[in-house]
Amino acid sequence: MPIFNAMLTIDCLPVLNDNYIYLLRETISRQTAAVDPALAEPVLEALRRKGWRLDYIFNTHHHGDHVGGNLQLKQATGCKIVGAAADRARIPGIDIAVNEGDQIQLGSCNFEIINTPGHTLGHIVYYCADSQTLFCGDTLFSLGCGRLFEGTAEQMWQSLQKLKALPDDTRIYCAHEYTQANGRFALTLEADNPDLQQRMEEVASLRENNRPTLPSTIALEMATNPFLREHSPSLRKAVAANDADTPAQVFAKARSLKDRF
Repeated sequence: MPIFNAMLTIDCLPVLNDNYIYLLRETISRQTAAVDPALAEPVLEALRRKGWRLDYIFNTHHHGDHVGGNLQLKQATGCKIVGAAADRARIPGIDIAVNEGDQIQLGSCNFEIINTPGHTLGHIVYYCADSQTLFCGDTLFSLGCGRLFEGTAEQMWQSLQKLKALPDDTRIYCAHEYTQANGRFALTLEADNPDLQQRMEEVASLRENNRPTLPSTIALEMATNPFLREHSPSLRKAVAANDADTPAQVFAKARSLKDRF
């Protein structure tokens, strides 16, 4: 189901087992972007159905389930591909290489680039303050965060601090439907968290009806996501944190438990 605001129409395209491709349409210029296209054909089919033209691909990182459709989409549409300068050699078809603080315009929507190493070393996210939207790939999930394939726990923790600092009403569009599984782990750390309990009831209802659990918000994640809650006494106890542990070390212990969950 499309999500509308004054500036953007956002279509969520489920693909593979649990990926989401987001198709963004700026309402005035009618410029369009696909975020992390794992496959080309679902995007092309949506473009044909809507009569839209693809202008950009926004890649958050180089993994195949985020860039697999790049070259076919570029060949079919002539779109420009945006990706991290640090991953210039790993983003297929990249045209525009960006770094932290750079900005990408989609019509009147100004997307700020934020570097978020951890899941991969070159991971970036796209934040538009005017439309209150964050496209965060595999850095931040609803009730979770990305596995540390290339970066360190300290790098991921620092990346998450950047996202925690965004406005509470920022809507979070991550790239996978992991919420229910993430929530089962979160409950092992904070079973007494009423916000988390309520969130899991809502998630169960959505998934029973085959509906996405996204977008989330920064405020909701701050209240329920264990990887943003290193201050929680219940969580600290569950991960066996001691008084000398830094917030980043508490995060690292939680992430290590999730890896074995």
